[in-house]
Amino acid sequence: MMDYKRVAKLASTALILGSVVVALAACSGGSRVRKPAELVPVSNQFDLAPVWSTSVGSSESFNFHPAVAGDAVYAASHRGNLVKIDMMTGNKVWEASVPDRLSIGPGSDGRTTAVVTTKGTVYAYDDTGKPIWNVSVGSEVLSEPVVAGGVVIIRALDNRFIGFDAQTGARKWTYQRQQSALSLRVGYGMLAIGNEVIVTGFSGGRFGMIAIANGGLVWETPVSFPKGFSEIERLNDVTAKPSMEGEIICAVSYQGRVGCGQARTGNLLWFKDYSSYTGTAQSPDLVFSSNERSYVTAFALKDGTQVWENTQLAFRDVGEPMAVGKVLLVGDAQGYVHALSQANGEMLARIRHDSSPITAAPIAVNGLILVQSQGGKLAAYSPK
Repeated sequence: MMDYKRVAKLASTALILGSVVVALAACSGGSRVRKPAELVPVSNQFDLAPVWSTSVGSSESFNFHPAVAGDAVYAASHRGNLVKIDMMTGNKVWEASVPDRLSIGPGSDGRTTAVVTTKGTVYAYDDTGKPIWNVSVGSEVLSEPVVAGGVVIIRALDNRFIGFDAQTGARKWTYQRQQSALSLRVGYGMLAIGNEVIVTGFSGGRFGMIAIANGGLVWETPVSFPKGFSEIERLNDVTAKPSMEGEIICAVSYQGRVGCGQARTGNLLWFKDYSSYTGTAQSPDLVFSSNERSYVTAFALKDGTQVWENTQLAFRDVGEPMAVGKVLLVGDAQGYVHALSQANGEMLARIRHDSSPITAAPIAVNGLILVQSQGGKLAAYSPK
């Protein structure tokens, strides 16, 4: 006989966990207070000079990423403001008002831009900002759409992946994952590789590759396995977007492991015990991640040997990392962007973007660094 009390308790726990992932991370420290580390003074070894900035509207407590396609940046706000911005000048090309609130940023290929409302309705716009179609997926969506290969890919919270024709909105395919007993109620990042496949994480410590054309599963592999006795202890979802450099792809799970493997097959080359919900970034030789304490760590890409660990940003709730050139960039909850040396983790530079959290990874494109904060400031910086 089903234990309905236990099911209800698990459902309630899942809602609480999903509301604030950071709160879960704080619990892992027991009764210790998560006091953000004081910033260590740094003499900037290079500058991130402001090129332009604009406001796209607040994302509230959600994690909004801008999308880049061609020479434009597409961004959105929680209240449903959707904009296309000229990347070099920061001028708004067009602005559209989505009929409902959003909990995630847009996806775009430069021809079709898609957003999903908090009620699970997908709205698509052409590249003049004109709405072209909308459809309901019948479930909450917390993962940003991917638009690639003429397909808009939506990942629903009920573990369905749905591919829609980018021009007409006609449903092309559906891929259904099995529901887990308990999983984090958060967005699961999707990494598009060309116009052929996406790579994404799953609950239960697994990640995999899905074909864009038909939704077929190309491969999946575990990076970690549930351990512990309680449902909370056994949570080890791969929620953050995997990263890729050359033929090597890396992923990290919450309360699990970080690992890297071959992009074509998914076969892991190595894995290490580690826990993160902010994901990985890669250089040709290293993979970077930060744990729940905001310790930033670099591992050797070839075998997983820990190369360095920087603890100067402890409990500052650093966001998703981004590796560019010889530096690693991360934002924090107070609106700072920190630049660390990829070679040894030394703090090289710091700027204040604004006073609101920066959870989305900066974007490096066309010689610019793009940063969007939860407060809605989107800015381009030029490394000098």
